[in-house]
Amino acid sequence: MQYRHGPATVTGSTLRRTRHWETGKAGEGPKPGDLSVRATTTTLGGGSGGATIRRIRGLCAPISGPRRWAIFFLRTCIRRYVVAIVLPLLAPAAGCRPPERAAASITAVDDAGDTVRLAQPAHRVVSLIPAATELMFAIGAGRDLIGRTKWCDYPAEAAAVPDLGDGIAPNLEAVVAAHPDLVILYQSGQNGPAAERLRALGIATIRVRSDLLADVPRLAALLGQLTGHADSAAAVSAAFARELAAATAPEAARPPRGFILVWNDPPITVGAGSYLSELLARAGARNVFADLPTSSGQISVEAAAARDPDFVLTSSEALPPFATRPEWQVVRAVRERRFVHASGSEFSRPSPRAPEAIRTLHAALAQAAH
Repeated sequence: MQYRHGPATVTGSTLRRTRHWETGKAGEGPKPGDLSVRATTTTLGGGSGGATIRRIRGLCAPISGPRRWAIFFLRTCIRRYVVAIVLPLLAPAAGCRPPERAAASITAVDDAGDTVRLAQPAHRVVSLIPAATELMFAIGAGRDLIGRTKWCDYPAEAAAVPDLGDGIAPNLEAVVAAHPDLVILYQSGQNGPAAERLRALGIATIRVRSDLLADVPRLAALLGQLTGHADSAAAVSAAFARELAAATAPEAARPPRGFILVWNDPPITVGAGSYLSELLARAGARNVFADLPTSSGQISVEAAAARDPDFVLTSSEALPPFATRPEWQVVRAVRERRFVHASGSEFSRPSPRAPEAIRTLHAALAQAAH
């Protein structure tokens, strides 16, 4: 495998455990004598092999001369007989076939601009992004996961994958101890040193974003390429596009206007370049702070009051703590307790479940309007 970051290139290799050629059990390879046992005990008639051995003895009768030359001639005679006669007869019976060609190297560029090269599809993957973990299961690569974050809660099968801690500034000791052949990190400045350290140890590492609906098919294709599940990833992406179109509500003449508060001290909301704002728009509503130039930003309570939203989107069924604070009573939707609840991890990250989240949000908006 090779990684390219700028002009520098780091190369390494991955050792694979071999399996016993007959039993399929993991081990150090065939034991001495395995092949010779089959060669000297298999006969055309399926018997004990005595006729075969007698024939070898007849062809290799003792000769005169120094002992070492007799042994050399005997071994040569047996070897020629096995290669010319016995092995061609054993091949069809044992179902032998020509070895498959080695897979071409896999090359991909992550969202940090780094190039990763794999000699073969990754089958020991540590995913430190909940959205990536969910996609791994969706494309049929869930069984290749050997590590996740504590926030990876979907699907239920993810709970069986070892929890390696946080996804930002991860526990590198735990990651390296898992012996992965691919690590998936979120693309952030905080994860840059972790990615460099893992690559220095010869571990393939990618950093990717998973912030918007468009990232779902893009990330699915990347993970499918790196894990050998390209066809199933394409199928997931196609189904996602169909379901997303079907779940999107028609545009209303006057869509309800919502306010999304993701942090209350200091007040932080999200802009148009955010997943929650996308969900609102597809559910038939509009984010009152959609004009923010960034995906999120700090605002003032007075700014929220001036936008006068019709409702406040919350992530819990319970009344949010800020709703009882005096300063927030200037916001009419807070004062009148007009909250629309969007609980569940499908609202926290882009994933194949986004169409389900849109339908749920659309139904909640319709209920709040009555």
